[in-house]
Amino acid sequence: MSYGFLDIAVTPSVRAVQAKLGVDHVWRAFKGHRKFDRFTESEAAFIADRDSFYLATVSQTGWPYIQHRGGPRGFLKLLDDRTLAFADYRGNRQYVSAGNLAADNRACLFLMDYARRARLKAYVHVETLALDTDPALTELVTVAGYIAKLERIFRLRLETFDWNCPQHITPRFTEQEVSGAVHPLRDRLAQLETENAELRARLANYGDAQ
Repeated sequence: MSYGFLDIAVTPSVRAVQAKLGVDHVWRAFKGHRKFDRFTESEAAFIADRDSFYLATVSQTGWPYIQHRGGPRGFLKLLDDRTLAFADYRGNRQYVSAGNLAADNRACLFLMDYARRARLKAYVHVETLALDTDPALTELVTVAGYIAKLERIFRLRLETFDWNCPQHITPRFTEQEVSGAVHPLRDRLAQLETENAELRARLANYGDAQ
């Protein structure tokens, strides 16, 4: 059975709050319970362009835990239209997310594109794999030249996903994006400095000739 994102996210207590605040009728008629259980080319391109995401898990005591995961652009791999995977590199060695997933494999991903004010969210089931479990998969998710200690592989099976509206997302840009944007300005500045130097030299020569 497939679910829409809100079919999972909206629980009885959520509905109670919606009713209390007088918006329950909006969500009863909402047409957004789309059963997005397979990634399309649009999501594939979005995922391939990410260099980080947020991973939410739940502890055995019921507390949520959110962890930022980062790496080279495209380190989160789309294996097929329902499966993701990424290499889990050594960090501070607290293993909170890994421990939570050992008890409950459900997780939620938030993938952000701050520059374009877009975010993709997905409910997934996470499988933890040793490096020698699937050598081909380990090779696929390993980023050549990335200096980090690889400890395990996380394979994510999609339950459902959705897109959020851009409201309240403040645009932010990476160093690479800023560098690309100002590169034409730097070229123009260099050209003007060269022209200015040539004009100064001409004026100096003109003065010497008087």
